[in-house]
Amino acid sequence: MKVKTDAIVLRHPANVRAATGIDCDNAWVVEDAAGTCLYTDFRYIPMAHRVAPKLKVRDIRKVSVKGRRIGYESTLTMAEFAALRRFAPRGAKFIDRTREILARRAVKRPEEIEKLRAAVALNDRIWQTASRRFKAGMTEKAMARVIRGLMLELGDGEAFDTIVCVGANAAECHHVPDGTVWNGREPVLVDMGVKLDGYCSDMTRCLRPVRPRGLYAKVYDLVLAANRAAIAAARPGMTGKALDKVARDIIRKGGFGQCFGHALGHGVGLEIHEAPSASKASDWVLAPGMFVTIEPGVYLEGNLGVRIEDLVLITETGCEVLSTSEK
Repeated sequence: MKVKTDAIVLRHPANVRAATGIDCDNAWVVEDAAGTCLYTDFRYIPMAHRVAPKLKVRDIRKVSVKGRRIGYESTLTMAEFAALRRFAPRGAKFIDRTREILARRAVKRPEEIEKLRAAVALNDRIWQTASRRFKAGMTEKAMARVIRGLMLELGDGEAFDTIVCVGANAAECHHVPDGTVWNGREPVLVDMGVKLDGYCSDMTRCLRPVRPRGLYAKVYDLVLAANRAAIAAARPGMTGKALDKVARDIIRKGGFGQCFGHALGHGVGLEIHEAPSASKASDWVLAPGMFVTIEPGVYLEGNLGVRIEDLVLITETGCEVLSTSEK
């Protein structure tokens, strides 16, 4: 049985923004029976007054939490938790409310859905432009700089560090772009996401050889089949575990089950990784308004790697694929 709390305290910037509309890196939010109060420093107080004129805003040096049962986020550092204890009455009980806090952000409001649509559409545009600029002789770092430059020019920069993998480097699913040179014929895996108006996007595409053959073609077709099957299956009421299983079973039956080591997907919003998750252990139940990535992959160390990732919106009857770039 869930224990009732007298107050919930937020510290993580994404949770602060979700609760108040204020984007800053030094704030506490206290939610209690009296309403919501933002505590921040002098750098952000004028902005808070402008952006959220009806919000109670106080100096961060005067944080106060009332009540005997205080809900908190598990992302607090030890120093922050020690500070929280000082803000609260002596003898207060602290209750982890992380799941509840994440669940609030998992289902997006209509205005958030539109911002995510815009971020994904821009990500598609950037990929189409960047991929045409890739030339034989470019390094992974140079290709990543092309993408990063477009994200800074057209959006608010990268949602995460762009991943560019030439050839066998794609077997490292989170490869850091280096000086590896593309010869114009090897496959290239790119995982990228632009941030726009505070919201993230996420997509992975592979530049394939003109006529892929042999093992690469077999693996690519298998991963694509898993991607499409999971998209077709995604619907409200389904658990993240069940969705993961749809794609994982296809890859396992294709003989590469041990080469798919990460989760099928994750939520996207103000952060690049947030609720819900779609993994072998996920008990999150998908609901309309949730966003989740569908990104099966197969990685053969020293040889090749293939991942195909789309961002989908869970609807009343299934899901809507937002990524439109060719697979």
